[in-house]
Amino acid sequence: MNEEIGPTLSTRWISDMEARRAAGRKGLAVLVDPDKIKAENDLDWMRGAGFNAVHTVLLGGSLVTEGSMDNVAAWIRERTDRPIVLFPGAPSQLTAEADALLFLSVISGRNPEALIGKQVEAAPRVRALGLDAVSCGYMLIDGGRTTTAHYMSGSLPIPGDKPDIAATTALAGHYLGQQCMYLDTGSGADHPVSKEMIAAVHNTVPCPLIAGGGMKTPDDVMDAWAAGADLAVVGTAIEHDPEFLRAFASEAERQG
Repeated sequence: MNEEIGPTLSTRWISDMEARRAAGRKGLAVLVDPDKIKAENDLDWMRGAGFNAVHTVLLGGSLVTEGSMDNVAAWIRERTDRPIVLFPGAPSQLTAEADALLFLSVISGRNPEALIGKQVEAAPRVRALGLDAVSCGYMLIDGGRTTTAHYMSGSLPIPGDKPDIAATTALAGHYLGQQCMYLDTGSGADHPVSKEMIAAVHNTVPCPLIAGGGMKTPDDVMDAWAAGADLAVVGTAIEHDPEFLRAFASEAERQG
């Protein structure tokens, strides 16, 4: 590899995810929206009981207008050794403070800007920052209401009762070389991705599968795991209830 180019594919976070999938080990990710973090102590819940159940911290949002990616990433780093993985909604949401980047392509839609346009814009900066980029097939799923992710992507979500469409879309993404798949109903969705859809995608593609959006209880996370998600993502539930992680850790321990 030309050393001036730097890393173009992840060799760390995604390798760990692939190994965990092969071993049947499941993970929980917390999604941090920089716009919701006004000061360092807004992240003190990361030092609380239950946070040891977290595998990954995702950082980003569909619309970041005020939050500082650099500052929030640094504050997260002070509180945990968990990997920080960028989950950007725009090329401006990049920081060298992260461990990896989900290089997203919205394969569920037909908006060329979300498929490849913004990615071309972001690529030189990703290289300049030396970010560990993970190609990710991102699929928006109908979760019962229009979310910011749906609106900002300028694309229609896949109907929630059409697991075959999601599975076929994921297969196309896999053949295009994407390293992981992300099924997302969006932050604040009425309900999460169905177990049937998660299972359909899990059974169709061999790469790590992430599922997020609309997970309000520990059981929602465990249902996603049981259906085949390798990483379940929770964000809004923690914003609304700082005790969510404690309850999740207790329930996970109870169920073994």
